[in-house]
Amino acid sequence: GDDDHEGEFGASSGGAFHEGEVAFDEVAQEADDDRDTISLVVVGHVDAGKSTLNGHLLYALGYVDQKVMHRNERDSKVMGKASFAFAWLMDGNSDERERGVTIDVGVNTFATEHRRIQLLDAPGHKDFVPNMISGAAQADAAVLVIDGSTGEFESGFHAGGQTIEHTVLVRSLGVQQLIVAVNKMDNVGYSQERFDEIKKEVGAFVKRAGYRAEDVSFVPVSGFKGENLLERKEEALNKWYCGPTLVELIDRLHPPVRAVDQSMRMVVGDVFKTQGLGLCVAGKLDAGAVRVGDSLVCRPGDVEAVVRSVDKHGKRRRHARAGDSVTLALNGDREELDNVRVGNVLCCPRNPIPMVCSFLAQILTFDIAVPLTIGFQGVMYWQSVNEPVVLNRLLCLVDKQSGEISRKRPRAIGSSSTAIVQVTCQRAVCLERFADYKQLGRFTLREGGSSVAA
Repeated sequence: GDDDHEGEFGASSGGAFHEGEVAFDEVAQEADDDRDTISLVVVGHVDAGKSTLNGHLLYALGYVDQKVMHRNERDSKVMGKASFAFAWLMDGNSDERERGVTIDVGVNTFATEHRRIQLLDAPGHKDFVPNMISGAAQADAAVLVIDGSTGEFESGFHAGGQTIEHTVLVRSLGVQQLIVAVNKMDNVGYSQERFDEIKKEVGAFVKRAGYRAEDVSFVPVSGFKGENLLERKEEALNKWYCGPTLVELIDRLHPPVRAVDQSMRMVVGDVFKTQGLGLCVAGKLDAGAVRVGDSLVCRPGDVEAVVRSVDKHGKRRRHARAGDSVTLALNGDREELDNVRVGNVLCCPRNPIPMVCSFLAQILTFDIAVPLTIGFQGVMYWQSVNEPVVLNRLLCLVDKQSGEISRKRPRAIGSSSTAIVQVTCQRAVCLERFADYKQLGRFTLREGGSSVAA
């Protein structure tokens, strides 16, 4: 259903301030940037040009060192992939460069006039949809990149392409604002007819997928040429398009109301150690606030820790709140801290995230070939965690329009159906009630390499 947001500013998760543990943190604190932070995931069919578009955008905004760009241009030519120079700004590991596809979610940050953006470059290949899900689960908004080249849009949008799956998954994971970037317009001479054709077909689809018309924008671009990212230079495009650039559309995105009044929650996105700080965890604060000196618990495992420092936008802070992407240095028992893993949840010890082995869920099935029945075995993807699950009970089907029960104890759940089911895991997992923490109460079901429900 549609998200209903509520919340006022509230207290942090608490915890004592231990001066000795944070003595090194006595540094000048720069004033917080008052621009809202938005996590923006970029999705689309493989080879739609997502990484090239993202890389060129960062370069045009001045976030790429000229030496790095020259090195990428040189190395990409050596490998016979000269057109990948901008993409390599996002695809840094050797496997991604060798295969020419994004595998992991690349994370970068940049600022526009009114927004701070955390840019999540998600993989487009069907083999890496689970990685895309972990990126989309962190997102407040999305850019759907579509290859406008003749024949390429059709292959990505039809015949098993990832455009449809990505669009539906992103919406089911709570993203409501969507920018559709029709890319590679230089390949079709910046044709208005081609842009309008794609806009009409995709516009009808995203409406059926649950997006509101006022939350969807379309923009013609060329990621490789850099056209209409920050400015327009091509006369062929200027003849008919006078709308906003991609950056202008990003700057207009609305930040969602943050759950700052709830108990602190942060899903761990990265774990690393530094010589000066020891164990550090990075992630997005999903709810509440965190301050230097706060006591936290990490689940599963109930590892206790104290926040030694808070780093936001590359600068040391005393605190952070819901919506911020942060790095926290933690103090605690070294052996216990070694058990902290990506996908764990840092939370307030007085109100930790529940651990469950079985739960009821309202699911929406996608376009599935085989109906779901009791005993269905699949994999649940929650944030960056995946767990084998079984559907033990099918309680009822729900009417999409009224929300009323339409049939009790159905024998099967077909395509595009809403149902309430009982899900059982092999081991206890972190999960919130949707009514309490919307983003932490969403998950996706996949089976045999395909997404079946959310």
